Amino acid sequence: MANLVNLEAVSKSFGVRPLLDGVSLGVAEGQRIGVVGLNGGGKTTLLEVMAGLSEPDTGRVSHVRGLRMAVVTQRTELPKGSTVGDVVLERYGAEHEWAADARVRSIMDGLGITAIGLESETANLSGGERRRVALAAALTGELDLIVLDEPTNHLDVEGVRWLADHLLTRRVASVVVTHDRWFLDTVAAVTWEVANGRVEQYEGGYADWIFARAERARLSATMEEKRQNLARKELAWLQRGAKARTSKPKYRIEAAEALISDVPPPRDSVELMAFARRRLGKTVLEIEDASLSVGDRKLLDNVTWRIGPGDRIGLVGVNGSGKTTLLKLLAGNTEPETGKRIQGKTVALAHLTQELEDLPGHLRALEAIEQIAGRVVLGKQELSAAQLGEKLGFPQARQWTPVEDLSGGERRRLQLCRLLMAEPNVLILDEPTNDLDIDTLQQLEDLLDSWPGTLVVVSHDRYLVERVCDRTFALFGDGQITDLPGGIEEYLKRRHDLLMGSGRTDTPGGPTGTTAKAKLDAAERRAAGKELGRLERRMTQLDVKEKKLHEALLTAATDPGKLIELNTELKAIVSEKEDVEARWLEVSETVD
Repeated sequence: MANLVNLEAVSKSFGVRPLLDGVSLGVAEGQRIGVVGLNGGGKTTLLEVMAGLSEPDTGRVSHVRGLRMAVVTQRTELPKGSTVGDVVLERYGAEHEWAADARVRSIMDGLGITAIGLESETANLSGGERRRVALAAALTGELDLIVLDEPTNHLDVEGVRWLADHLLTRRVASVVVTHDRWFLDTVAAVTWEVANGRVEQYEGGYADWIFARAERARLSATMEEKRQNLARKELAWLQRGAKARTSKPKYRIEAAEALISDVPPPRDSVELMAFARRRLGKTVLEIEDASLSVGDRKLLDNVTWRIGPGDRIGLVGVNGSGKTTLLKLLAGNTEPETGKRIQGKTVALAHLTQELEDLPGHLRALEAIEQIAGRVVLGKQELSAAQLGEKLGFPQARQWTPVEDLSGGERRRLQLCRLLMAEPNVLILDEPTNDLDIDTLQQLEDLLDSWPGTLVVVSHDRYLVERVCDRTFALFGDGQITDLPGGIEEYLKRRHDLLMGSGRTDTPGGPTGTTAKAKLDAAERRAAGKELGRLERRMTQLDVKEKKLHEALLTAATDPGKLIELNTELKAIVSEKEDVEARWLEVSETVD
């Protein structure tokens, strides 16, 4: 398989800080790559150098002749004076040309371009709408490679699902920087981690990357203890889910059991609920017979909703469905037109909004956190202001940066730090994952796991909602707040049914969307189980042979003839392993 793009010994620095240091890698035809790493660690730089938008300091970047590539970064600009239609449908003439193309229609609907309006001027669009227009324009072309920087930031849960499905079904190579772990796990066949100027490569998506990091932590005695514990805890949660989220077969999952055997569940729900009731009493937040409109659209129509002590709620809905407005109502920043909002007497509420609040610009970051409190107790964790800042993306050197010099993302993280330092017992979070890298997301989830209060979260990050929330509610545009016992999967199924015109909103009891699997009868299931056992035994045998061959290669380091012979044998073993693993995955899909 030929590479579309190659990087050879590429280095790139900003000031004295190397972001890429002698990096060599390639993107093959049809390969789907997810890129992860700390904010400021070089992910965007890697994409821009790879795409030819930025020249490397040293090294070489080569593209295959005739490469058809589209790039959407966070710095992508739209042409001045253009309309949405000018940008998205630039390569089409008359309307019937694109209207007859099913793929273009799917892109327009999936990214909400139709709702924005083709005649809308791009200068009047919000930042999120402009990003969606740029993404749609890139996807409508005939491509060999698409390079995307945080494409899910301005998509709702449904849009993220659509984009994942689109990239999976389209025969195009993709390199995507994302902190959306569900998206990464669904789309990526390879994960690149950018850290300390290097790019480490891992097979698989997010769960496989976590598996590799946790295993590396187990083998490396010098790994930082806090990073090791977080990786182990994350792996434990992945393994204990309703369905294991790693694509690794059973024989490889078992290798992690020793690593996670002593890790408790992410949170003790019974203990946290009891603690929350002691702190909050019976009444927390309620809206009673409430109605509320946004413009001429009815958001709530005579709705009663009670949120109790220790409830951990995820709120979902399409962009523009009113989720942020509902959070403002819960927080007391908006009053209902009819009905009433009730808040318990012992409630200490904190509300993280999408807007940046005024922060003390004359202070340094750490001083701004300490202005609220010097120490905080979050569940069983007691943290200093500096420790909390470090957990949420402010390393010690950055804590002494003046607030007025912080980026927008850093200011939002500072806002979250200040909210948590006040020790609220009710936390309302509106898109808390924006501008957080994966490591900081893990730290935030670790804090929320042990946080003994009531939690309401709006987030397009499906992984966060499924991880930290126990219940899911949705706004479907019918004036009600709908409880979804089946979580986000139920939400997506109901949305699919509504869009298909069935109007059904019953709880799914069968296969969902296009992911339904053929059912096996009892005899076929027994046969599949036997084949799985045989495949796992064969894989164990191949693992043993591979290990022996690696040892033999080390012994034969000075014998070129023997090295060639052993290497040929090793390639055959590895090839057979891949075939057996592929068959294992195929059979396991039928018995899940």
